[in-house]
Amino acid sequence: MAPVDSLLALVANLAWAFNFIAGKVGVSHFPPLLFTGLRFLILLLVLLPWLRPVPDRVGALVQIGLTLGVAHFALMFLGLSASADVSSVAIAGQLYVPFSALLAVLWLGERLDAKRLIGIATAFAGVLVIGFDPIVFQHLDALAYIVGASVMMALATVQMRRIQGVGVFTLQAWVALLGAPGQLLLSAWLEQGQWAAIASASWLEWAAPAYSAIGSSLVGHGLVYYLLRRYPVSVTAPLMLLTPVLAVTLGVVVWGDRLTWKLLLGGFLTLAGVAALTVRLGALARVWARGRR
Repeated sequence: MAPVDSLLALVANLAWAFNFIAGKVGVSHFPPLLFTGLRFLILLLVLLPWLRPVPDRVGALVQIGLTLGVAHFALMFLGLSASADVSSVAIAGQLYVPFSALLAVLWLGERLDAKRLIGIATAFAGVLVIGFDPIVFQHLDALAYIVGASVMMALATVQMRRIQGVGVFTLQAWVALLGAPGQLLLSAWLEQGQWAAIASASWLEWAAPAYSAIGSSLVGHGLVYYLLRRYPVSVTAPLMLLTPVLAVTLGVVVWGDRLTWKLLLGGFLTLAGVAALTVRLGALARVWARGRR
């Protein structure tokens, strides 16, 4: 990979990693479903120029919008709100990779070799170890939310693999179109204190949903989409393993997370399992050699 593209991959990882901090700041003030609705409302306003009908794909886009924009993000930010730390959320969220592999077997007819089966088992074992951490054990509801969010993300990933000819910003605009009203309706039904939170929010608390929409979705996903157009998925996807590492680092430095041996061991196992599912050493070697020419 060319040096400039490696730098872009690092920026994308940083954008996604810092989203955990922004999200934690946001859900510490706003009710989590309201925060998610505000995030998608901002994203929708920014992406209005890309919101357009796509013939023969509206049904698929609605499915993705409901799965990703409503179910996944609702569970993710509910988990982040319920969690005492950022690190465990960032690590457990990687479960969407093994869940995606399992769903691809069921829905797309893909096969799993021994390496990928071991990777799936290792990733789940890592999250199980994290669940026995004393810090996480007091908030198992948060871990349950994140596991549910990972299932929804895996489902959306399989759905997105079936759709062709839709640009990344058009896809995100459709997700925001479904996500914004969906989250706000859920908030009106399940939460309280929305107007008080909006009226009392500081500039920093308003910056949280704005960053989550622009920094994470537009910058992070935009850069990854650019890299995917230049390099194989087998090369680009493993680079995104840096995101949970950076998120854990930011959690410790910025949010004050306390690292325990169970969190470190569980994180290592989870990321090792995810790496076994995503890393293709042959493709990495070829692209690395090409970048050195």
